[in-house]
Amino acid sequence: MLYMVIERFRPGQLERIAERFALRGRMLPEGLVYHSSWVDSKGTHCFQVMETAHEELLKTWISRWSDLVDFEIIPVFNSADFWAKRQSK
Repeated sequence: MLYMVIERFRPGQLERIAERFALRGRMLPEGLVYHSSWVDSKGTHCFQVMETAHEELLKTWISRWSDLVDFEIIPVFNSADFWAKRQSK
């Protein structure tokens, strides 16, 4: 399953986020796949596409960052899969 992850960087934490990422990387548990990400122009939000067959891996990953970042997780399909699934009904 694909997930759109919206990260909201907590105020005043950008340097700590950058430092942790430089030292430890994304800190993904095995089985959670990072696809791509974008950061808004103000440096307050990061939008990531992640993939996993086990949603609990997202919770494990989030727990490693939750002191610096607030998360919103949205299950998503790519457009072709969404429309194909809709037409098969």
